[in-house]
Amino acid sequence: PAIPYEHSFMGWKYFCCNVRVSSNNPKGDYTDITPRRTLCWITALYRCHYYAGDDIQENNGSNQVIRYYSVKIKDIDLVNVSRFRAEHMGMAMLFVILFHVGLPRWSDFYGLRRMGNLGVDMFLFLSGVGLWFSWAKRSVDGSFFKDWASFYMRRLKRIYPVWLIIACLYYIPRFDGVHWIDLFGDILVNWDFWLHDELTFWYIPATMMLYIFAPPYMELIRRHPIYHWLVLVMVMWCILVQWVTPIHQAVGHIEIFWSRVPIFFLGINMGEMVRQKKSLDGQCIWMVWIMFLMSLCTSIWLEQEIHGKFPLFIERMLYIPLTVTTIILLNRVFRRTPQWFNKSVAWFGALSLEAYLIHIEFVLKPLERNTDLGYWMTFLITVAVTMPLAWLLHYLVNNVILKNSFSKQK
Repeated sequence: PAIPYEHSFMGWKYFCCNVRVSSNNPKGDYTDITPRRTLCWITALYRCHYYAGDDIQENNGSNQVIRYYSVKIKDIDLVNVSRFRAEHMGMAMLFVILFHVGLPRWSDFYGLRRMGNLGVDMFLFLSGVGLWFSWAKRSVDGSFFKDWASFYMRRLKRIYPVWLIIACLYYIPRFDGVHWIDLFGDILVNWDFWLHDELTFWYIPATMMLYIFAPPYMELIRRHPIYHWLVLVMVMWCILVQWVTPIHQAVGHIEIFWSRVPIFFLGINMGEMVRQKKSLDGQCIWMVWIMFLMSLCTSIWLEQEIHGKFPLFIERMLYIPLTVTTIILLNRVFRRTPQWFNKSVAWFGALSLEAYLIHIEFVLKPLERNTDLGYWMTFLITVAVTMPLAWLLHYLVNNVILKNSFSKQK
């Protein structure tokens, strides 16, 4: 075989060799080859491997076989979505805190800061992927309703104890002594979100509602894969909620919930591809970048230039491709960052539930009321105060309350 040698042209590296085959030289000899013949415009920004091919051309009556070795972009391994799940959760939590820190409308950073809202969509997408992993383990011959109840109770056990503690700490001091039903409704299910779009802790009731409907959907697409397309029906529903007047009057006040439903179920749809460790052709990275930049730049422009003058669900539809492409690109980042960095970000992800419930009402708002430290200093202090409290709450619930409860049951 011919021995490849390296060329460099305009910063791109590739390997090539030339084998000339003729009647006088049947075994072939090595000759030079110009970059014009073999140059393959493949970026060196990604991990690459080599592939070989032959190019036969006629040259003065003899065949010239040119064997070339070019650089190919490594395929996109979807298993990395699961491999770096904790890291993605940590980044999403940091995005959410950046979103909640106050910033003047006239700031040049305002539009980009609003993109921190994407963290919620990342949470929901990754939750959908994780739910499919869990549901795929169930026996096909088992009782669906029994598995459904068991599935939901496991999620309830993870979320509800933390939620009850935070809800009591928030709502009881604000109780007016009269509206007892409202108090218990807010503590148990945060029903003011569903009734009046009260957004204090809206993500928790929204997530618990999605968890109720996830098992029927997962069983449906397992038996009839064609129903993966229901995600498009969910997008259509968002349009109906916004512009069909009777529907808007009935359920339009929880638009923040409806516009997040598609990304959650899209995560479920992709769960099987992630579980089977499927890959995407590395060449699609260019499409990923195009979708990422288009959705990101459009969203920033909408927020920076015409914030408040368009239905928010429009932007949240842009968040769907932005979420998926952001996670794919972050996979490539986490493959290259040091282990200590990944573990640090994953620690934020492991405490994301507790951090979400603590950081706004118990840290950020009191800090902004009593200080004027600027955007980044406020963000750093919020993170520095929130994460130890989140760890303490996590330890209290998992190693004291739940542990003692199970000990008593045994």
